[in-house]
Amino acid sequence: MTDYHCHILPRMDDGAKDLDISLDMIRMMMAQGVDRIVATPHFYAHREKSVYDWLQRRQDAFEQIADTGLTLPYIHLGAEVAIEQGISRLPGVHLLTLARTSYILLELPYAPFAHWMLEEIYDLSQRYGLTPVLAHIHRYASFYTRAQMAEVLQTDAVFQINNEAFRTFRERRLVRSLIAKGCPYVFGSDAHNLTSRRPDWDFLKKKVSPDILQHQENLFADTNAS
Repeated sequence: MTDYHCHILPRMDDGAKDLDISLDMIRMMMAQGVDRIVATPHFYAHREKSVYDWLQRRQDAFEQIADTGLTLPYIHLGAEVAIEQGISRLPGVHLLTLARTSYILLELPYAPFAHWMLEEIYDLSQRYGLTPVLAHIHRYASFYTRAQMAEVLQTDAVFQINNEAFRTFRERRLVRSLIAKGCPYVFGSDAHNLTSRRPDWDFLKKKVSPDILQHQENLFADTNAS
């Protein structure tokens, strides 16, 4: 299995606070059957000096894990890019893709719906030839009206689903509808720690069939390690 969205890199964001926690999170994922991880630390343009400085910090954090010499799963590098006004014109934003592919994981704001959000997604796609992957799409069912949510779901995007989505009726219904309609999707733990936001793949395996889990593996079938 592949975890397409998690925060395992030490001291990069509000995820793993140190290397020990990072390694324990990875071991937990491995015990749950995950053998490929896409590390997606948060990227907030307004907080960073530049994309390039952030990429160096990410590499340094990754090398802390690599330098342990432990037997670890296949780890790719990516980002969870917050959609902000002007993000599509940020120098270097096209380098924040998942595992050097043309996919970019985008996080919508936790704010009232506005059309500029979709315009930024569209501009990123058109300017750089990227395919947006909308992070934890199910969460926005509580922020947007049905009409607004329908508009977001019409985006030419891959929908990333957190394993936790199957814990509530409203989010579970939305996710099952997306899968039934044949929308492109991937799963991710969105794990941040070992307690309140720990990896929960065992839970997901109880809620979906093996063929649904296998379907998501096609996205990065030919991806090489970052």
